Amino acid sequence: MRIKIDRENDSLYFRLDENTIVDSEEIRPGVILDFDENDSVVGIEFLKISTRATKEELSNLQFQTS
Repeated sequence: MRIKIDRENDSLYFRLDENTIVDSEEIRPGVILDFDENDSVVGIEFLKISTRATKEELSNLQFQTS
């Protein structure tokens, strides 16, 4: 899994695996899902991330597993 913060485009992207993206769908304003050939989600993009989180929050991402 990869996480990319793109400050120039004001977006946050979670790439779940490296399968080829064949389709994308904006499921809510500013939330885009990327799909592979099997209709599995392989990426999630959040647009206008600066309106959703502060710079401090983005620079200190925390991961929780259970």
